[in-house]
Amino acid sequence: MAETISNISLAGIVKRYGDVTALDGVSLVLDKNEYVSLLGPSGSGKTSLLRVIAGFERPDAGTVTVFGRDVTNLAPHKRGIGFVFQNFALFPHLSVYQNVAFGLVNADTPPPADEVRRRVTEMIRLVGLTGLEGRDIGQISGGQRQRVALARTLVTEPRLILLDEPLGALDANLRMRMRDELRNIRERLGVTFLHVTGSETEALAMGDRVVVLDRGAIAQFATPDTIMNSPANPNVARFLNRYNVLLGELRGDAFVTAYGDLAYGKRIESSDGAYGIRYDRIAVVGETAPSAGVEVPVTFVASEYLGSAVMYFFEAADGHILEVEHHLGKGRMPEYRSREKYKLQWKPEDAIVFG
Repeated sequence: MAETISNISLAGIVKRYGDVTALDGVSLVLDKNEYVSLLGPSGSGKTSLLRVIAGFERPDAGTVTVFGRDVTNLAPHKRGIGFVFQNFALFPHLSVYQNVAFGLVNADTPPPADEVRRRVTEMIRLVGLTGLEGRDIGQISGGQRQRVALARTLVTEPRLILLDEPLGALDANLRMRMRDELRNIRERLGVTFLHVTGSETEALAMGDRVVVLDRGAIAQFATPDTIMNSPANPNVARFLNRYNVLLGELRGDAFVTAYGDLAYGKRIESSDGAYGIRYDRIAVVGETAPSAGVEVPVTFVASEYLGSAVMYFFEAADGHILEVEHHLGKGRMPEYRSREKYKLQWKPEDAIVFG
């Protein structure tokens, strides 16, 4: 049986900056034609990993392989990899057309002029910029600049596109629209995208699979659904910003915490002990309401209106803040009195224990 050659393979990548280890033995295989999100907190090594793949940084150990070819020591322009920067890095003195054409006309072996025109025109059409070819970069919007940066990369026909927080400079509405645009463009071209983001919502919404990076190492690499419902460890659960993570100790069928013994449904093997319950799986009841399932006594602190949902913040006896999410599609917004005592309740089967 013939060996399947992946789009990209990283094996044991280590990158240090002085005494700081930015990447600690990262191994990763991406399939052809998939959209992969790379998620992690600031300082986790996301941008360092992209720069090593692109060739802007040399790893201290490990190899980078693209379509079966070791490119670890190749210059960036010889790897067949495209890179879209967060700040777009466009040339302000060039027009939209000239920016998109830049990589082609400055290649080691430029294509014929008629092919350059054909490819640039087609790419401008693909990203929805037809009619803006003659405009200067200062004459177009932030969303249009993002499309120019993407078109400039795609027109060189790379086999892999690396995107370093490409939506970070856009406003919220434009980010939502560009998510769909990026996925649609990738699907039409059939190339692999590796998209770095610090937003868990963006990572889960866009990725066919999601890599969670933690302190320079891969904590989890799975589908968005798997990561959301079965985070590999407490840190992954925290990165998702969807779980209350409680500390304690696993003893038999219960997790012992400062709030008592808490029952749970799923156990995930982890070196770190913790108890996780999603924000949207919790009910708020009065202090004297009948006991049901798992419950923790709390005091109401504050709320935050998010448009389609409301986040409620409650303080437990030890000062830990627990969050509860109420989707407005489920009914009108509940009202809780400041510093009033309540109970948070949930079903044991909705809780995860790590340990």
